[in-house]
Amino acid sequence: MQEPELHDLSDDADYAASLQQGSASTMITRSDSGRSTSSSVPEGAEIVYSKDNVTIHPSQYASERISGRLKLIKQGSSLFMTWIPLKGQSTNARLSERDRNLYTIRAVSFTDVRSIRRRTPTFGWQYIIVVLSSGLAFPQLYFYNGGVKEFLATIKQHIFIVRSLEDANVFLVNDFQNPLQKTLSSLELPVYIASGPSASVSDGGESSSYELQERIGGSIHDEIHRPSQNPGRQKHKSHDPARDLTIHKGKVLAQTPPDVPHKPSMDAEIVLEPVPSDPLEHSYVGNMIMNIFPDVVQRETQQHISRYKLTEPPLGSEEWATFLDSEGRVMDAKAFKTRIFYGGVEHTIRREVWPFLLGYHAYDSTYAEREYLKSTKKSAYETVRQQWQSISTEQAKRFTKFRERKGLIDKDVVRTDRALPFYDGDDNPNVNILRDILLTYSFYNFDLGYCQGMSDLLSPILFVMEDESESFWCFVALMERLGPNFNRDQNGMHSQLFALSKLVELLDSPLHNYFKQNDCLNYFFCFRWVLIQFKREFEYKKTMRLWEVLWTHYLSEHLHLYVCVAILKRYRNKIIGEHMDFDTLLKFTNELSGHIDLDAILRDAEALCICAGENGAARIPPGTPPSLPIESENALLYAQDDEVL
Repeated sequence: MQEPELHDLSDDADYAASLQQGSASTMITRSDSGRSTSSSVPEGAEIVYSKDNVTIHPSQYASERISGRLKLIKQGSSLFMTWIPLKGQSTNARLSERDRNLYTIRAVSFTDVRSIRRRTPTFGWQYIIVVLSSGLAFPQLYFYNGGVKEFLATIKQHIFIVRSLEDANVFLVNDFQNPLQKTLSSLELPVYIASGPSASVSDGGESSSYELQERIGGSIHDEIHRPSQNPGRQKHKSHDPARDLTIHKGKVLAQTPPDVPHKPSMDAEIVLEPVPSDPLEHSYVGNMIMNIFPDVVQRETQQHISRYKLTEPPLGSEEWATFLDSEGRVMDAKAFKTRIFYGGVEHTIRREVWPFLLGYHAYDSTYAEREYLKSTKKSAYETVRQQWQSISTEQAKRFTKFRERKGLIDKDVVRTDRALPFYDGDDNPNVNILRDILLTYSFYNFDLGYCQGMSDLLSPILFVMEDESESFWCFVALMERLGPNFNRDQNGMHSQLFALSKLVELLDSPLHNYFKQNDCLNYFFCFRWVLIQFKREFEYKKTMRLWEVLWTHYLSEHLHLYVCVAILKRYRNKIIGEHMDFDTLLKFTNELSGHIDLDAILRDAEALCICAGENGAARIPPGTPPSLPIESENALLYAQDDEVL
């Protein structure tokens, strides 16, 4: 297997310039001999980098921070890193000396470091995450006064550090001999060496147990380690030293796994941020790794790719208010979307939150601007609605397309979610509103008109918004992305099913080969899943939860395709074992409705998306829904022929 290519840091112009200019941010006093002097540095050691005001945030609140001094110390051929909190620099009086000592990073040898991740948020300060060979990570180090480039450039002068091809912001420390470890490190999926074979067996019969340990990306709130809130979900009960942390004298100490050689450092006591004790198991991640790295997985049966994930409660009204400034703007859209990705939204505030996720409201809009928009959009909606309401019976006789569309809508709305109390009963006004919105949309976007399945997409929006005009404009925003699903030429659906086939080929080659041998590569058995975003596969409440996750576009705009892959992988043994042909597959996937574990599928889809990385993204053609369509300057958004829909 060809090993992933790695780029040296010298390909970065910023770093090259930094090396030539010298480390402007380092504050080192040198003697005539050229060696740095410091009363705190052991004899024979040299401070090669020092930076004040490098800060740790002990909680998700930026106001609670501890400032310290970050140093790189060279002793002989070894390089060490320290971070010591500065006295009196805490911004919160509640943070005690014990709290500050808890986060102290005493001299850590870079022989114990696997990678360094650099993050540059759109708003805020650059920070780094140092990941150790054990898979544990120090808390984020925020550079309030800059200095990240100089920090990395200084490291490069003394040890071997290379940039990962897969992620330009990940820098791999030391050379890894194992291709699997090298690739996973670039994906920031820390590897734990377990003390024995895995005890977990997946539902599908696969015996390799893998987990994901680190969430890629995210905000301060996402990456602060917190105690687990759901210990009952832990499957791996045997003692695993790689996950064992001991709290001793106010410090968190990492316990070295017995089968990992101990690497000496200047101080054997490594202070780490606490890691939750119950990372969630991902039963099918082992299969996914087996398919991506088939030639090395046989040697890696005792390795666990572990990832902690907190089971977060849905976003509630009080927490939602913390995301808004005094005028109603969402201050950190990325953190907001990430929070929803991992917790969902309480139903009581969906009416406020969904317009942001759908793109109807801008994240930087104020309360006043949204109220004004609501007023103007209501007038615009009523204008379009009046167009079809003013059509007389005599006019309708000579308006074939209107009659046909109205007939389709009338038939569909009376069988859309009628089991739900909101739409139940004869002469239900909500059913009439559903019809009116769909008819109005068919005039608003006359080229696209109405197609079966649109009522499925509108129904939850009306249920949440409970306002005709607001529901219409949220639906318009959704159809900007999903409209190509309903094109007469089905180009939107074909592009998604094509991308799905490529993802299955990447993430589960045995299943892809089975589909190829049985003429199932058109993936039409997944057509309904993609067309209406799994609307008929889950109960109503779970559908809304899933849609919220998809609308965040966290990790990928095309997470729904990874959800498809996750479902297929979960039932792969059954599909292949029962020799399903296309007709049987179509029947089987339709009968899965109501029997899919949403939480498990979302975990698997997240794992698949992270493992696929850029390789997965490259297999999805540009403009594939729900990406906004790529259109020529004069082209209509949804070109249709003149036939009646």
